[in-house]
Amino acid sequence: MTATPLRVGLIGYGLAGSVFHAPLIAATEGLALDTVVTSNPERQEQARAEFPDVRVAGTPEELFGRAGELDLIVIASPNKTHVPLATAALEAGLPVVVDKPVAGTAAEARELAALAEQRGLLLSVFQNRRWDNDFLTLRALLEKGELGDVWRFESRFERWRPRPKGGWRESGDPAEIGGLLYDLGSHVVDQALVLFGPVTEVYAETDIRRPGAETDDDTFIALTHAGGVRSHLYVSATTAQLGPRFRVLGSQAGFVKYGLDPQEAALRAGERPGTHAGWGDEPESLWGRLGAGESPVTGGGRPVPTLPGDYPAYYAAVAAALTGAGPNPVPALEAAAALDVLEAARRSARDKVTVTL
Repeated sequence: MTATPLRVGLIGYGLAGSVFHAPLIAATEGLALDTVVTSNPERQEQARAEFPDVRVAGTPEELFGRAGELDLIVIASPNKTHVPLATAALEAGLPVVVDKPVAGTAAEARELAALAEQRGLLLSVFQNRRWDNDFLTLRALLEKGELGDVWRFESRFERWRPRPKGGWRESGDPAEIGGLLYDLGSHVVDQALVLFGPVTEVYAETDIRRPGAETDDDTFIALTHAGGVRSHLYVSATTAQLGPRFRVLGSQAGFVKYGLDPQEAALRAGERPGTHAGWGDEPESLWGRLGAGESPVTGGGRPVPTLPGDYPAYYAAVAAALTGAGPNPVPALEAAAALDVLEAARRSARDKVTVTL
């Protein structure tokens, strides 16, 4: 007999909710998108059109008022609402998935984690780029020892957006928790910690480059890991020529990979996981190259087939964790460790110092 799907309430139907969370939840066996919360009438109609069986609520309070009808709350609303909404959901007795960053500070993230532990509830953070194709490929190479001892990790999440788009993500109000340091920086720092472990020193440079921009749009972070690896992380909206997504240098070989995982673009275009073969695949022309003493630009090294990206694996793991069949895919305490680094980076850039953790 097939188990009854776990009923999911999704708070927020902007970019994160409509492009990432709703399609991935709906595509996951064992989960059912029950309710979408948004006060925007156009987004309410969009949700009904895209998921005809979904219920729509105008406020989170409506959702929490019938907590007994739900099995999981997903918070995909603006950053400043993450902590209060996650707290309310946990206090209502509901497991929670929160989009990154889970909180504005590491202390708040640890308080949420403590509340979840006290209530015996799942609290997981949507760090979807742990399931990017390039990250999965690099992780596999490291596990096989293909690079030897890694000395330097360069990671770039760059875009060319010379004019600000506005909205809370680009607001200069600190309460909004906007800017690239906490947006794309949450991804690149999390990936560096997963690959190379705890950090002992943080140095950062943050700049506001574009006319009319209110918060950082061109940021560099240098990390020294306890194991000796140095990570150089770049996040930018002002990059007229994009660099490699990854350049990783080791004692035996280096790995260089250009291009961004195709899953976000596919989701934005309305494609859905499970509807056709080849989800997360990319063409051979974008494969990274592994070698030593040669330029990948001129064909040096050997091509490394890129593993398929797999965002659906995150919610499959959440479903397994909720039924006792697996661990939390991204515990809140791991997100708190990344926030320690982001807070140190903000201080480093502000005070022009290297921060020791």
